[in-house]
Amino acid sequence: ATAPAGSGTVQVTVTTPAGTSNGVTYTYINAPAITGLTPNQGPTSGGNTVTISGTGLSGATSVLFGTHAATITANTASQITVTAPAGAAQSVNVTVTTSAGTSNPLPYFYVAAPAVTGLIPTMGPSGGGNTVTIFGSGLTLTSAVHFGSAAASNITVISDSQITVTAPVGTGTVLVTTTTPGGTSTIGLGNAYYTYVAPPVINSLSPAQGSVAGGDDVLIRGSNLTYTDAVFFGTAPASFAAVSDTMVVTTSPPGAVGPVTVTVHSPGGTSNGATFQYQP
Repeated sequence: ATAPAGSGTVQVTVTTPAGTSNGVTYTYINAPAITGLTPNQGPTSGGNTVTISGTGLSGATSVLFGTHAATITANTASQITVTAPAGAAQSVNVTVTTSAGTSNPLPYFYVAAPAVTGLIPTMGPSGGGNTVTIFGSGLTLTSAVHFGSAAASNITVISDSQITVTAPVGTGTVLVTTTTPGGTSTIGLGNAYYTYVAPPVINSLSPAQGSVAGGDDVLIRGSNLTYTDAVFFGTAPASFAAVSDTMVVTTSPPGAVGPVTVTVHSPGGTSNGATFQYQP
């Protein structure tokens, strides 16, 4: 027999010219309906847990993400937990099937994994706090950025290929990664490494005096000088060459009679000052 429409529990009977049979219980089951997916997006590799909310979900026999079956890990009348299957970077319909039928569809979005291809700047102070621009792909939905194991702050999405963050405190050279619903970026093309630079330190100047006409070679000794990018005599920039992490050779610019403060700048910040005396 083909069952008529109905609801709840009813008795099924058969009638012949000899009379009507005893009744046997038949239960109508509401067709499943789904109202939400948490989360409603995930990586193309699948493997993430998705919770499906709705009604009439008991006894689910299958959950499909498009045409791919998910693995059901828990099931109640109002909630199903599944492990999402792999899929292409696109939107697919999720449906639940029980003995009462197949549910309405809800969209689920597969997101490609992000990639980091470049940083500006690639160096900064060990104390962090500077703004770093990150270039790559799939960055629109970035929820976290890490410099090594340290989390960056103030994530600002400019486009799918560019974000800015505030660098955390750190040391050494670290890999910068971004995390989206598509996963966490891995090493690929380009440079995703960031180097922390300690502040430069000046210990001495030799000589510590020179002509007001400038042109004197001055040896700056100290530490953390490898990445020196500027030398100043007072406010006047000077030409220089970083010889090693402990030595910079600079040429004094013209100046006025009297003392000036010499400083060294690098991605790690500005050094302490050392006195240089201009003489007639």
